[in-house]
Amino acid sequence: MTTLAQDPPYESYEPSGEPWGRPEGYATHDVTNQPPPLAPYDASDDTVLLEGVRREGAGWAEDGLRRLGRRAGSAEAQDWGDLANRHEPVLRTHDRYGNRVDEVEYHPSWHHLMRVAVGEGLAGAPWADERPGAHVARTAGGLVWGHTEAGHGCPTSMTYAAVPALRAQPELARVYEPLLTSREYEPGLRTPTDKRGLLAGMGMTEKQGGSDVRTNTTTATATAEPGVYTLRGHKWFTSAPMCDVFLVLAQAAGGLSCFLVPRVLPDGTRNTFRVQRLKDKLGNRSNASSEPEFDGTVAWLVGPEGQGVKTIIEMVNCTRLDCVMASATLMRKTLVEAGHHVRHRTAFGARLVDQPLMRNVLADLALESEAATTLTLRLAGAADRAVRGDAGEAAFRRIATAVGKYWVTKRGPAFTAEALECLGGNGYVEESGMPRHYREAPLLSIWEGSGNVNALDVLRALGRSPAAAQALFGELSLARGADARLDAAADRLRAGLTEASETGARRLVELMALTLQASLLVRHAPPAVADAFCATRLGGDWGHAFGTLPDTADLDGILARALPGEG
Repeated sequence: MTTLAQDPPYESYEPSGEPWGRPEGYATHDVTNQPPPLAPYDASDDTVLLEGVRREGAGWAEDGLRRLGRRAGSAEAQDWGDLANRHEPVLRTHDRYGNRVDEVEYHPSWHHLMRVAVGEGLAGAPWADERPGAHVARTAGGLVWGHTEAGHGCPTSMTYAAVPALRAQPELARVYEPLLTSREYEPGLRTPTDKRGLLAGMGMTEKQGGSDVRTNTTTATATAEPGVYTLRGHKWFTSAPMCDVFLVLAQAAGGLSCFLVPRVLPDGTRNTFRVQRLKDKLGNRSNASSEPEFDGTVAWLVGPEGQGVKTIIEMVNCTRLDCVMASATLMRKTLVEAGHHVRHRTAFGARLVDQPLMRNVLADLALESEAATTLTLRLAGAADRAVRGDAGEAAFRRIATAVGKYWVTKRGPAFTAEALECLGGNGYVEESGMPRHYREAPLLSIWEGSGNVNALDVLRALGRSPAAAQALFGELSLARGADARLDAAADRLRAGLTEASETGARRLVELMALTLQASLLVRHAPPAVADAFCATRLGGDWGHAFGTLPDTADLDGILARALPGEG
């Protein structure tokens, strides 16, 4: 974001050449009643975040998060985020001689962001870290570093998510996993095993089916070499085409299967990966999303033939958590921006932050942000413990991640719009950064399964895995008796499961999400936060827009927690 500059000293001259000074009343460009730049600030200065990190077993990472938070909020890093979105990726299909190269050029700011993200362990590093809480620490790092910009979180997320899927083929994992879990960012297409670190992408959807990947038409033909195939087809939405390797789905003789596709083959030659075009997206502009064409493309089978969805679903579970994380990050970032603005802006004789109705809006947003962050870290804790063999946490993760993906990402656009409105017309101007956040918000509800896909996935989990429902209600039982409104909501939820239908899936999953968030806040948040959340989200004492908390809500207590120093 840019800073408003003061005009240079005004000087004018009479015909004689003598300066006669600035005319009275001509000072039309004096800047008053505008907030100073937010940066530098500490993006980790978030009580909810730090409490959650300790609670979920990653307290050892706090010093690193603090350091990363200061870097994320620095003027330099904030400029990187701005520049990476202003100077969008450019596709180069051919070199000057006419040779096919299929490369995407990024602004240097993109590489600066990526280098920090990978170096701080926000890509595949947790899979090589045996410390309990390593996956929680990574999620917390994303909640902090995401204050810069969201687009570069796509390749780091897919790289993180590729590791458990790749383990379905141990011989491939032995070669690639050490490079995918590296903290070295080394851009450029070269032989994968000659690099110090790799990035992974994912190619699932095709134009005729979208999320219905079983209708994919890309074909996989076995070669004489065991486990090696050639692919032919056209993918519809493949992000970060300059990643080194991709997990893709294609139809083999045994059915839909998962394959590893490197951009550069082991002998150093380019694999066929023709990037037909880059998507002209609403947001997420810094990140290139492409349509690649495969034609004789060499690929290695990952997992058994016909088990492609089962194999790659491990990747989807991870990226869905990252969608929840990114939405919670956007909420926190825009809340911080709004809080900073209203602290320094005066209207109608008082600072905006001191005006009761504005405080209601901010407090309502703060409740939503705290609930999103708390749930995100609980999901990360479940993922961490599931990886380490906890079957109960694995069952909870199975259903709660889909619930969180549906609800938190669905709340993001409305939240971001309200935070933008706190800045008034200033928030509608690109230089404020808020329009970029607003364009980003809908993406997270769409990617990795839109709202309907995730809501139906929750029903599927309930039908196929009794342990998933047991895990959810086991979690809710931990807050039983603490709040009558929460108890009533849990009872409604249990009754609703007996009548679950596809038509009512969204309504059911929404109740699951709100009940789960409320139970976490009742257990872990101060009474001011928990009471206001239960009264509004579960008790019905709320309007249909943010800023409609009841008069009984402790606005001061909520804001003192959410925006320290901003009250």
